[in-house]
Amino acid sequence: MTGPAENSTNFPGHRLKSPLPLRLATLSLLILYPVAWFAPLMRAGLLPIFGLSEISVITGLQSLWASDVALALIVTAFALFAPYLKTIGTALIQWNLLDPRAQPALHILGKLAMADIFLIALYITLAKGISYATIEAAWGLYLFTACILASIALGLLTERQIRKATR
Repeated sequence: MTGPAENSTNFPGHRLKSPLPLRLATLSLLILYPVAWFAPLMRAGLLPIFGLSEISVITGLQSLWASDVALALIVTAFALFAPYLKTIGTALIQWNLLDPRAQPALHILGKLAMADIFLIALYITLAKGISYATIEAAWGLYLFTACILASIALGLLTERQIRKATR
């Protein structure tokens, strides 16, 4: 009897052979996403002489929950849950623990996850339009963007593996 780690499948007609580096890269995102959520995305302040406050996904969400619960719920779903659930689903498919036919649903989650990158870019653009504000991108913005882009790439590679397996 073979197990999921040996690329056997629990789903008749679908045999997926995801390479180990692909599977490990996907699993690494499960660690990197939470790091990116707490990492500083940007530093912002009214004037540079007053110092700049670091803003992360989590601190931004905390502020949003205090002021607009409905918007905070939507942003939380897109910024935290959508990319993380997509990554979990992709890993489950790669390890043959989820039917590969779930891939289209994961693709939709990936599209929703990109909405947060757009929102961050929009906030930076709006804040830079205010002449007294100072905004600096921080390393967490690049890490968070890299996680989203890596998730897209890993999802595409997994889709390619699924197409090969179903031929």
